Amino acid sequence: MPLIIDDDVLQAARLSVEEVRLELAVALFQGDRLTLAQAAELAEIDRLMFQHVLAGRGIPLHYTDQDWAEDLRTIHATPNA
Repeated sequence: MPLIIDDDVLQAARLSVEEVRLELAVALFQGDRLTLAQAAELAEIDRLMFQHVLAGRGIPLHYTDQDWAEDLRTIHATPNA
């Protein structure tokens, strides 16, 4: 379901669409509503960059069993270099 935010709201908040996505992702991650992977996907950045954003804001990671399983799937799906 698309979320539509009026340009007036973005201008009043002095935020770009990308910044809104990032702020929403950070808030949902911090509130334990999204996993790290889900929040990074919402922000449309890779997980490492999202971790850097969190670290810069002093927000600790909550590394769950689901995160671990997802990382393992990624490792196993990655061809050997």
